[in-house]
Amino acid sequence: MQTGYISPQTEATLIQSIPVGRIGTPQDIANSILFFASEEADWITGQVIRVSGGHEL
Repeated sequence: MQTGYISPQTEATLIQSIPVGRIGTPQDIANSILFFASEEADWITGQVIRVSGGHEL
């Protein structure tokens, strides 16, 4: 997650290993939380969801 501590050089290196081609942001995490708190997710139970841009595939 880019929260301001990752240098531009490190970010450029990390991006190479992330399929979506960018570093995650706090907003990416917030968006997934909003989805799971919504009625659209009311049938989802007991799952581990990785919000990683595909980095952990």
